[in-house]
Amino acid sequence: MSNRPPTGRRRVALALSALLGGTALVAVPMSAPAAAAGGLAVQYRTSASGATADQSEPWFKVRNTGSASVQLSQVRIRYYFKADSASAGYRFACSWAVKGCANVTGTFGTLAHPTATADRYLEIGFTSTAGALAPGADTGDMQLRFYQSSWQTLNQADDYSFNGAQTSYADWNKVTAQLAGTTVWGTAPAGNDPTDPTDPTDPTDPPGGGQALFDDFTYASYTDPAISAHGWNVRSNSGGPGVPGATWDPSKVTFPVVSGNKVMNLQTSTSGTAESTRQTEVVSRSTKFKNGTYAARVRFADAPESGPDGDHLVQTFFTINDLTAPMADDYAEYDFEYLPNGGWGEPGNILYTTSWETYNPDPWQAVNQHTEARQSYAGWHDLVLTIDSGSIKYFIDGQLFGTHDAQYLPERPMSINFNQWLIDLAGQTATGARAYNEQVDYVLHVKDQVLTPAQVAAKVAAYRGAGTGFVDEVPAP
Repeated sequence: MSNRPPTGRRRVALALSALLGGTALVAVPMSAPAAAAGGLAVQYRTSASGATADQSEPWFKVRNTGSASVQLSQVRIRYYFKADSASAGYRFACSWAVKGCANVTGTFGTLAHPTATADRYLEIGFTSTAGALAPGADTGDMQLRFYQSSWQTLNQADDYSFNGAQTSYADWNKVTAQLAGTTVWGTAPAGNDPTDPTDPTDPTDPPGGGQALFDDFTYASYTDPAISAHGWNVRSNSGGPGVPGATWDPSKVTFPVVSGNKVMNLQTSTSGTAESTRQTEVVSRSTKFKNGTYAARVRFADAPESGPDGDHLVQTFFTINDLTAPMADDYAEYDFEYLPNGGWGEPGNILYTTSWETYNPDPWQAVNQHTEARQSYAGWHDLVLTIDSGSIKYFIDGQLFGTHDAQYLPERPMSINFNQWLIDLAGQTATGARAYNEQVDYVLHVKDQVLTPAQVAAKVAAYRGAGTGFVDEVPAP
């Protein structure tokens, strides 16, 4: 990993500009976005075939049955079993795997709807370094096992996914497989489809939490007192990021009706001078958001609503806290940034997701990880960011875009932010007025719980179905 030169992707810190003023930041390229397509099949065998055993030994192979390559980091397998007692604890181990045990994870969860043969599950996942499966390829052997923490004998005879007669690999539909959050293989115990958004105990969820912030942005105008009452600040103070001397204009934040639904519209305009440049930002006043799920439906635009095109524009959704000192290790920032006309040395449209550990503004030094895609993202997109105890994941339209490492996890709570601004005025030489719009349909945060994109969509639909335009249950830190 190497930093871009300061003249390439150097920028000022986003959300904290509304609170503290501008500071320069840089992102560092990492992996390309993952492509989730096709289907999966799971083969199973057991090497502990008795009705009772010291440990259960479900072995698996996962095969790509689709026509496109599948990133293993998007794959989850669930093996369902009946706990030997309500208080029993379990531990997972990998004895051997073709992909390497270091690239295989195992976590336990409790079913929302227990049955006579299942009230727990073991979920098998893969790290971002596990690689991909080409069409028709499989993972090879994964020789896995789990046991009671007390090493008491297990009763396997009443376990939903267990088959003592299956001692050689064969397709087995009593385990489920998910690809990018969608179940594509197997049948779960009744009422426990892992795609079901009502499942409260997804194994990637940290214990507890679940309090939510949801805002449908049904405000009358930027002067609506409900905006402040709901914890938002529409920025008017000066400073970075963006063109030095530009104005952050709250009147450019409006709430039009689009296709029968109110949205928040952030407009940035310029006539080619700092004095004529108007930028927009909406920031949560509270820095109380940390692990969990962040989601927003955002409309990016490649072309201006009016006037000549070509400006180096940045359209964003992100979460951030303040840099307490140069290279302070408790800094955190997680960005979706779309540049429709390039900038920071890029010649055309590009989307970045960036996870920040820290930086030093002068002399410039950055510690971060990012994923990028050089293509148009014009139009509406569902953006989901999840943060748990092991990684940061970015999803776009239900597909995993990038997974970033544990060293970039936040140490302190953050704010939630949207802004649209100009990197510079070097994108074109025109002096005519032009205006660009970024629109936001809703924002959601669920504290300390990792939701799939499908679960996010279901939760938003439930709020709207109940007529709920705003809720904030997230406690202050």
